[in-house]
Amino acid sequence: MSRRARLRLLAVLTLAVGAGAGAPPGDVIRVKGVSGDTVLRLAPSASGGLVPADVMARLLGGVLDSLGDGRWRLGLYGTTLELREGLPFVTYNGFALPLLESTRLIDGAPHVALQLFSEIIPRFGIGILWDRSRAEVRLFQGIAKRSVPVGSVAPDPVDVPVPVAPARNGAASVAAGGAGAVPAAVGRVSAPVPAGLSRRYTVVVDAGHGGRDPGMRGAVVGGRALSEARITLAVARRLERLLEAKGMRVIMTRTADTLIALYDRGPIANRAEGDLFLSVHVNSANPRWKNPTSARGFETYYLSTARTEDEQHVEAMENEVVRFETETARPAQDALSFILNDLARNEHLRESSDLATVVQQKLAGFHPGPSRGVKQAGFAVLSTAYMPAVLVELGFGSNPEDARWMSSDRGQEEAASAIADAAFEYLQHYDRRKRGAQR
Repeated sequence: MSRRARLRLLAVLTLAVGAGAGAPPGDVIRVKGVSGDTVLRLAPSASGGLVPADVMARLLGGVLDSLGDGRWRLGLYGTTLELREGLPFVTYNGFALPLLESTRLIDGAPHVALQLFSEIIPRFGIGILWDRSRAEVRLFQGIAKRSVPVGSVAPDPVDVPVPVAPARNGAASVAAGGAGAVPAAVGRVSAPVPAGLSRRYTVVVDAGHGGRDPGMRGAVVGGRALSEARITLAVARRLERLLEAKGMRVIMTRTADTLIALYDRGPIANRAEGDLFLSVHVNSANPRWKNPTSARGFETYYLSTARTEDEQHVEAMENEVVRFETETARPAQDALSFILNDLARNEHLRESSDLATVVQQKLAGFHPGPSRGVKQAGFAVLSTAYMPAVLVELGFGSNPEDARWMSSDRGQEEAASAIADAAFEYLQHYDRRKRGAQR
């Protein structure tokens, strides 16, 4: 390796010192990839930072090939993107995906907006996710190893990455051997299978709305109007933590305030081979009701035909997000595809109904409002998830009491705890039924 290359590598790959160090400052990100836990320095830019595409590809177990003429091909677990110097987008299967700024060369290496790894690549459901609160790109190797790109080195087989301790605010430990070594705090072993289960299950958590779509605007709490997108993300993050503590593998459809198309969310879960799909939302009263702000309580939906005016109102409200989606259209289907997809959804209809019932029961132990029961509606977000899937309406943002509960730390933790307990209890019952049927 040349002296220039060594200096560049030293500048961008720096392991944090000491397990007690704080979270990365604003000019670096953490990458939990095939080589363990690495802190990567960002090149300053107007968009919030540029990352070296070749280093990111290597850390995540992919490849970056030069195509000449200022073009590069990025391959990550079956997904191929093309970068071009001076252009503010990447291309995927002929489609241009916009970036906040153009790809450019820095010290002879292509640098791309962090947005590529924090917003765009996580949408492909290939096991690479962005945790905004920790400024962390995280590789779930148990998912990613199923589809290794041509020319790359397959990551070591593990089920899930073991979190660096301490979990909430600790940085990576230094391991002997330099930047390529695996820190001692990151184990190369599979986490134990949770008690009462025959295997580790994957739960996909979907925070409703986001980005250009704030969802419903609710009552004012603490001088700030309730935002559905903000509440759902806060609860989803807590749900992620609680499910992981129970031994689940968790996939988040979004971890930041960004818009994920309705018809993209189910495929993310399918590609991750999810076992459950949990979509979190906030309800809003039908303005045609008498005294609509008095309506409160929680309800859980599974995919089927809306039967009542109430169900039709909620269905229309949650499906309205499509007006914000300018780049992603509803997938076209021929007759055979429609039939096969309908069969796949119907296979999980009973299971989705059972899951919704358990969620309602658990929420009843925490929620200050009444249970409005298990309901059904034709939600777009559930229509493409081929697994037991439910949509949880945490409460009415239009009701001041529900809004205060959902906006509070206590309410969000209680809601997340109820849903996590419900998911685990449902999976235990499902696992026992499945084992009994195989005898």
